[in-house]
Amino acid sequence: MIQKRSIGFAAAAIIAGAATTAICFGDALGLARSAATDSEATAAAPIGTTSHPIEVLQGKPWLVPVADGTKALGGKVVVVNFWTYSCINSLRALPYLRAWNARYGTKGLQVIGVHAPEFAFEKDPARVRLAMNQLDVRYPNLRDNDYAVWRAFANQGWPGFYFIDATGKVRGYQLGEGKYDEAEQLIRKLLTETGADVSDIPLIPVEAGGIEAQADWADLRSPEAYIGYDKAANFTSPGGFGKDTARTYASAATLSLNQWDLAGRWSVGGEHATLNGGPGAIRFRFHARDVHLVLGGAADGRPVRFRVTIDGRAPGSNHGTDVDAAGWGEVKEDRLYQLVRQPGAIADRTVTVEFSRPGVRAYVFTFG
Repeated sequence: MIQKRSIGFAAAAIIAGAATTAICFGDALGLARSAATDSEATAAAPIGTTSHPIEVLQGKPWLVPVADGTKALGGKVVVVNFWTYSCINSLRALPYLRAWNARYGTKGLQVIGVHAPEFAFEKDPARVRLAMNQLDVRYPNLRDNDYAVWRAFANQGWPGFYFIDATGKVRGYQLGEGKYDEAEQLIRKLLTETGADVSDIPLIPVEAGGIEAQADWADLRSPEAYIGYDKAANFTSPGGFGKDTARTYASAATLSLNQWDLAGRWSVGGEHATLNGGPGAIRFRFHARDVHLVLGGAADGRPVRFRVTIDGRAPGSNHGTDVDAAGWGEVKEDRLYQLVRQPGAIADRTVTVEFSRPGVRAYVFTFG
């Protein structure tokens, strides 16, 4: 996801004719962070955004519908959030969306999620509903598999936020993470315009933990790294990719920062790599507090065990939420898995993920 200079990482959307291609990649190294102005943090709507945003939401397939239907949104302040459930940037925004929904729901605010998938497995409504339940996303959400709502809003990334006043006009747009305090101030302003009194709601900092904790931006040196060949970079296994065919890969002699490799028999496709014969492994040389990997389960539905090591050793206190101190975890659902969370000093390290049997799919490394 591109790092917008003022608000962290976001995904770029390239719109060519009627087609929309969502590109999710990191550029933590190439773009410097800078102080944001108010206009940069919550800007005007992008050029091409619909002038009738509430109408665009009508008649769409809903994962969780709006109580009393979308016509009930008339006269309300609405925050529309574009997200996808395997995207770490989207996940780190959820605590704020939940907090706004809880604080201001009785004052006339409605938070609405628009789930626009990046990967094919995220198009399955059953998987999305399961993820929403696990992530405690209770506010209304619609399914935007064809990106029709995305295009109508001229959205530019995950997470994207649109702030709509009670007359149905888009009054603000924010792309990417950060500046949530300014976004909440805008929400309060729009509610006050309707006559609502929000003075009794204190501005309390939102606490985020686990996988939703905000990134350690000051010590993040690793961008997102896709495993599928369409967007892959810095792959170092000898011989490179054998596209769309099963072949045996070997680890590189060494890995420099942000390089990665495969070991074992894998089939690398445009979107992901599938382990064809176990055991198999994937390594990445990273510099970040957190390491995540989007993984998909085996076709037979049985969990796939994996083990994570850091510089060849069990993670211990550096383990993520989806592995134990010995490094063991298992792939049960298609989603993002947190492998590493380092509470101490951050340095260049190598994470290795070893899988016990074939069938697992690996999509993208993300960091925090």
